[in-house]
Amino acid sequence: MNELGKILLGLGLLLACIGAIVLIAGRVGLPLGRLPGDFGYRGKRVSFYFPLGTSLLFSVLLSVLFYLISRFRR
Repeated sequence: MNELGKILLGLGLLLACIGAIVLIAGRVGLPLGRLPGDFGYRGKRVSFYFPLGTSLLFSVLLSVLFYLISRFRR
């Protein structure tokens, strides 16, 4: 159970760091959530938002990050 606790604590800290980075990026002026390719629809009674451009950007950045981590671990 100690290992599970350590993993959960590490994941919580990682999520907190990611949240802080996103908040800081929003205050600096990076248009996360308003990139080209982010779709939004507002009707009379319903609104829909799908951040496709932002998701693709995060996917590419995380792929590069994990590639570099795996490259240095060898």
